[in-house]
Amino acid sequence: MYEFPLWLTIVLDLLFPVVLVLYLFLLYRNYNRLKTERDILLQEKEAAIGFVHNVGEVFADAETVEMDNLLTRVLHYAVRTCKASSGAIHIVNRKAGRLEARAISGVFPPPFETRAEDLDLEHGATGTLERIVRDQPIPFGKGLIGEASVLGNSVLIEDAEMDLRVPQLSVDFLKIRTILVVPMRFGNHTIGVMTLINRTNGGRFARSDLNLAQALAAQASVPIHYAGLQEALEDRRQFDRDMQIAQQIQNSLLPQQLPTLATVELAAFNHPALEIGGDYYDFVEIDEKHIGLAIADVSGKGVGGALMMAVCRSVLRVNAPNVIDPSTMLCSLNATLSSNLADDMFISMLYMVLNLDTHQLSFARAGHEAPIIVRNGATKAEQPESAGMAIGLVGNNIFSAAIETRNITLHPGDLVVTYTDGITEAMDANGEEWGTANLIEAVERMAKKSATGLLRNIRKDVLTFVGNNRQSDDMTMLAFKIK
Repeated sequence: MYEFPLWLTIVLDLLFPVVLVLYLFLLYRNYNRLKTERDILLQEKEAAIGFVHNVGEVFADAETVEMDNLLTRVLHYAVRTCKASSGAIHIVNRKAGRLEARAISGVFPPPFETRAEDLDLEHGATGTLERIVRDQPIPFGKGLIGEASVLGNSVLIEDAEMDLRVPQLSVDFLKIRTILVVPMRFGNHTIGVMTLINRTNGGRFARSDLNLAQALAAQASVPIHYAGLQEALEDRRQFDRDMQIAQQIQNSLLPQQLPTLATVELAAFNHPALEIGGDYYDFVEIDEKHIGLAIADVSGKGVGGALMMAVCRSVLRVNAPNVIDPSTMLCSLNATLSSNLADDMFISMLYMVLNLDTHQLSFARAGHEAPIIVRNGATKAEQPESAGMAIGLVGNNIFSAAIETRNITLHPGDLVVTYTDGITEAMDANGEEWGTANLIEAVERMAKKSATGLLRNIRKDVLTFVGNNRQSDDMTMLAFKIK
């Protein structure tokens, strides 16, 4: 039988305790690691459960959920749980191609380049920084937050002062020392980005903090997504309410019945689009011998366009009596309205004055389409041009110098047709416009009809052309025929 040498036996006897101690040490260290991981998982579990309970209170007994209230709760819980000094949640605005700050907690240093002159720390750092962050949307792909929204990857920067991607302010208490940037995703889409800055104890964010922030972001994404859908639905409802109000305003301002004149037949129609425009037509009694006829288009849509149309109507009706020169009337409108119109709003108008005895027609165009005139017995229409520009674009000195009055004498059987661009720009399903040529051809073809019959047929032709295609502008026409 083989026997181990004595020296080997002594070595084994000495090594065994060492190996045993080393094994026990490694076992203990692995136990501590597993215990730490378990504690972190339990912490994340408790945080997630607490978060769900906290956010659930927003939905409890509530018919609607206010997005900003929800985001504030989410951010407050994340800041507290991750022991961050401050944080912000930026929500994706896909239409604008950017992220917008909707919730801010604490003194949040902007994680993007900020001009020193924009900082007014003497009157409160929190309010100043919050204003800067809220007023500065972040384009997709720009900076840490913009990149996180596009790539969908979280970012942990333990030592942010050494990272060139993190802009720093010169003020010490506003320096970003450590930062977490976590996308909030629903399905395959990023709906927002949560940013946490600096730890309350002055330390650095670690991987465990990132895991916790990611767990909270994942939990938050679901209610935020559905709150966003609810917010969009409410915006749509508000839009629909605005459209109904605008439609009511527009309908109430259009003439409810046409004037009855001994020697002139009047006709008009307004076919509103789904998106309310500012089309307007009117008849104004100037004096016993003259009647004013107006057709206009306000560039703004919705309630704004309808209200401006109401103002335009009021100014016209107040100033029109005893003013028989159309250019003078349009100058008066421009002087009153130009200072009240928004920068992106203007009014195009054709204003005509008809002498009921002599049938002299005077008209001036403020950037509006010229009238179509078909003489009795003629086969071709005229469209006399005149100089002018839209109301609200320039001051009255320039406007009055540009506007021009034209005078035309009409005879029995002569037809005058006016319209807004919703008629000529009406589109079919293929995106083709009906066009001015089709309108003039229709007027020429049906010129022998009454003014009412003519407009009825033109309206039918246009609506047949567009079919079920949604229109974005009102269709309005006004016509008259000398008896």
